Amino acid sequence: MHLLHVEGSPRKQRSASLEVARSFIGSWQARYPSGTIDTLDVWNMALPPFDGAALDAKYAGLAGQARTVEQETVWNEIRALAERFHRADLILFSAPMWNFGIPYRLKHLIDAVSQKDLLFTFDERGLLGLLGGRTVVIVAARGVALGEDFPEKDFDFQSAYLRMWSRMVGVTDVRTVTVEKTLFGTEADEASRSKAKAEAEELAGIV
Repeated sequence: MHLLHVEGSPRKQRSASLEVARSFIGSWQARYPSGTIDTLDVWNMALPPFDGAALDAKYAGLAGQARTVEQETVWNEIRALAERFHRADLILFSAPMWNFGIPYRLKHLIDAVSQKDLLFTFDERGLLGLLGGRTVVIVAARGVALGEDFPEKDFDFQSAYLRMWSRMVGVTDVRTVTVEKTLFGTEADEASRSKAKAEAEELAGIV
């Protein structure tokens, strides 16, 4: 078994999403002692800019045209990122909520790597994801709780976005662990983290 952990938080020491994800990983490792883990930390890696040569490479591929050396170089970087997703049996996202969505570096990764013939394709049948058979686990941290004046169906562009992306690339088995109210004081924060860690550890025993 091989797990890809996509770290979406830059706040390594006090990150609620990362703390809960580590609990999941610990239980997963106990279940799969020979399992391997690849960590993709979007805040401590060079993400290929998706402009210029990358955009030209994308549209050259869509048009069936040969890519230039520059275009092929950047496309190889993007392909290497995509291969890390393909190698995974389980993809774990740990992400805080920023302005009801995901951090811009995580969105950058998704925009760069989600390309035709890398993570999905399409033909007369429609959009076809290429990561079928895998499981995605989302650990979503929020400073407040959604609901009441901020109903989840209207304001969740965090876990809902990652679920949508998962479906786009062909993953139908998507599980979510949410840790909320991390900004409501130490007691509420610790209680929410403890509850989410217990849920994550239980989930690691069944996925």
